[in-house]
Amino acid sequence: MSINYKKTYGFASISALYITLYSLGFLVIYLYFFRQLSLFFCLTFATSIYIFSFFVIQYRVERFIYRGVKKIYDDVSLLESSSFRSQPITTDMATLTKEVKKFATDKKLEIETLKVREEYRREFLGNVSHELKTPLFTVQGYLSTLLDGAMDDKKIRKKYLERAEKGVERLIYIVEDLDMITKLEIGDLNLDFSNFDIVDLIQNVFDLLEMKADKKNIILMFDRKYTKPIKVFADKEKIQQILTNLIMNSIKYGKENGTTEVTIEDLVKNKIIVRIRDNGEGIEKHNIPRLFERFFRVDKSGARSEGGSGLGLSIVKHIIEAHQEKIYIESEFGKGSEFSFTLEKQE
Repeated sequence: MSINYKKTYGFASISALYITLYSLGFLVIYLYFFRQLSLFFCLTFATSIYIFSFFVIQYRVERFIYRGVKKIYDDVSLLESSSFRSQPITTDMATLTKEVKKFATDKKLEIETLKVREEYRREFLGNVSHELKTPLFTVQGYLSTLLDGAMDDKKIRKKYLERAEKGVERLIYIVEDLDMITKLEIGDLNLDFSNFDIVDLIQNVFDLLEMKADKKNIILMFDRKYTKPIKVFADKEKIQQILTNLIMNSIKYGKENGTTEVTIEDLVKNKIIVRIRDNGEGIEKHNIPRLFERFFRVDKSGARSEGGSGLGLSIVKHIIEAHQEKIYIESEFGKGSEFSFTLEKQE
């Protein structure tokens, strides 16, 4: 382990100078009274005293400080700081103070990060438990009622079994979404890139969600008529999932007799941006930063009544990031929201 000596040179030099001057003065007085004074002898004596004093003081001070500093390093090393183990020990107090301060700041940041992660873990486990518990209890309740004697009534039996089936479907939906988001986060979900027409894909999603939109009399439409195909390079199935999720949300949170409008614009030479705009209830500003968190719901009771796993927007964000693209949101409470994302364009 190397030792970095710096400012102690100045300390040793000045100390050695004091000793030299004292010794030389003492020698001059002694020779003046008892012997003949020789200038060469005095200079030689002074130089030798200075050099000897310098090295003695340097060594002694360095070893004294080094032992104390090394103990600090050893104590810090107990906290397994790789940065301290990889750096040479320095006896420069300013450098040491700076390093210890940096170490303390890094550790404080690490502790804060761990606290945030722990809070997120607790919240996530609580949300998973709640999301799974609701449909499980629903299924259990209907099945218990049937076992308690309601099976004999064919009408009730069919109705309760259908409701229990919906509860099971929701459980499957939640588990599948959890599986997908886990694969997306660890990069284990392979994307199947291909060229396809984004206009045609959006129209297909409109057709799939038309009946849901009709229930609230919401019109699904483009901002204008796109006469030519717009080719993009992406995973078609995953982009359809994104579009379905975002348009479904616009219907879910949209107002009666409202609209969901999709716009496709050129962003740069090889990029397009797809905008999905509604005139629904909008999102309050303080909720926007958390929209892509797992299980986060702006209106928890309303969202649950509409179904869904609470993982949709989180999956959307991960799929977009897996494509190395960006997703944006703009919303004004009471007036509506706009979700937009970029895609690679094919000429």
